[in-house]
Amino acid sequence: MAFASFAFYLFAISVVAAGLFTVIARNPVHSVLWLILAFLSAAGLFVLMGAEFVAMLLIIVYVGAVAVLFLFVVMMLDIDFAELKAEMAKYMPIALLIGVVILMQLGIVFGAWSVSDQAEGLRAAVSPDPSQVQNTAALGQLIYDDYILLFQLAGLILLVAMIGAIVLTLRHRTDIKRQDILAQMYRDPAKAMELKDVKPGQGL
Repeated sequence: MAFASFAFYLFAISVVAAGLFTVIARNPVHSVLWLILAFLSAAGLFVLMGAEFVAMLLIIVYVGAVAVLFLFVVMMLDIDFAELKAEMAKYMPIALLIGVVILMQLGIVFGAWSVSDQAEGLRAAVSPDPSQVQNTAALGQLIYDDYILLFQLAGLILLVAMIGAIVLTLRHRTDIKRQDILAQMYRDPAKAMELKDVKPGQGL
């Protein structure tokens, strides 16, 4: 077996196993660590495919930022695992039903799967020849030249989703003392402070 084939099977098994343990792990911190392993293994698969830029992007963005943020949030939250398990037990029948339906759909898909003779040509027509154009340049050409409209629309959808999440979670509470910058800037020093002449040995 060649080294590339061995590395492919190693990374593929690691991705599947890490994804499975991410879901079934009892400790949320362990779930995030398994998720980081899945991201690293997926990055290894991208390197084997010749997409080094996407692999480094996956490590920097997802492992270096998103997964580490998940890890810090999970470690800082005070999670009641007993209450969480009780809530999960209520929805377990529905979850099992959905899982069975998804498995049946996957079985139907794989049962009727057939490889077209034009599949290789269609995959090769999407991206240019790697020997002529670098991976980063080819990716930039696809995103910012061929599919610039779809890329901008995806950015607008994410912007709307972010604004919607902020609006839904923003609450103005009246029982919280908030900072009023203008009131601090325009205050009168004569009214804001009071001088006390404290005698020696006496208190206020």
